[in-house]
Amino acid sequence: MKPRNAHVAVAIAGVVLLAAGATACNRAGADATAGGGKPSIGVDLPRADSDFWNSYSTYLNLEVKKGGLRTLPFSSSENDVTKLVSNVQVMERTGAKAIVMAPQDTGAIASTLDRLEGKNIPVVSVDTRPDTGKVFMVVRADNRAYGTKACEYIGKQLGGKGKVTEFQGDLTSINGRDRSEAFESCMKEKFPGIKVFPLPTNWDGAVASSKLQTLLAQHPDIKGIYMQAGGVFLQPTLALLQQKGLLKPVGDAGHITIVSNDGIPQEFEAIRKGQIDATVSQPADLYAKYALFYANAAAEGKTFKPGPTDHGSTIIQLPNGLEDQLPAPLVTKENVDDESLWGNSIDK
Repeated sequence: MKPRNAHVAVAIAGVVLLAAGATACNRAGADATAGGGKPSIGVDLPRADSDFWNSYSTYLNLEVKKGGLRTLPFSSSENDVTKLVSNVQVMERTGAKAIVMAPQDTGAIASTLDRLEGKNIPVVSVDTRPDTGKVFMVVRADNRAYGTKACEYIGKQLGGKGKVTEFQGDLTSINGRDRSEAFESCMKEKFPGIKVFPLPTNWDGAVASSKLQTLLAQHPDIKGIYMQAGGVFLQPTLALLQQKGLLKPVGDAGHITIVSNDGIPQEFEAIRKGQIDATVSQPADLYAKYALFYANAAAEGKTFKPGPTDHGSTIIQLPNGLEDQLPAPLVTKENVDDESLWGNSIDK
């Protein structure tokens, strides 16, 4: 990941689509903003029960203010595809020329994408890749790499032996499937001496905590945990382990190796305290920046091709569009204080 200003004001230099000197602001529920003649962009926030997605929302507002963009009032679909479909219909009626969304059920959004394609309204999907239906661009990191990185870290820490569990995200989502399949296939191939107990959670922290409690009663010798989303799993997991006297610092006897995904400040603090070992930092700042960049570009009729970008990523061809795969580094105690990581700048 390229170094960025430690403060959240991430530079837009080189992004020619954003007009210098123009100003705009927006927040969920605000009136649509005048963006100096820019096309109107509709934005749906996928959920408000995750620290990661709340950080993404913060960065969206910052990018709108800096970039002179015109956005309709942000909507929130609250992890409900029916609400997402309804919110998109409102955007269509109120003049959206492009739409940014993050569908949590990547299979159920196809008909909506087909309708938008028929109306020539391009869609940018953030973090999740719709199974079918045309998208202009998916702004996402390599989620299979998340599962592989977690597997390799935990496998090495356990010396290739023991029992681990993984909190699977929603398996109707490409992200949940990618992370789960990669983690489990890596374990089978590289660490066959480790037994994996997958726990489906539907991205619900309370479900994860309840299932972990049941698993620990049956298998008190669990040595590793892979949390596919720290934004929803971190706090309930730490609370349960603390309650059971199992929250041992890294390096102490009985420590349970924990690797997470998200890169939120709370995960970084847990790494510093030795409560968890590592996380994969999803770039919430870059998700917001490039989601709006591509949406504005699409509305203005610009196009892109597969290949390396000027921002350290690679655009790949999908059956139903393109995907910009942004970098997502593994964060451990060795690099947790790196100021280029968004989790170290979001609250500054």
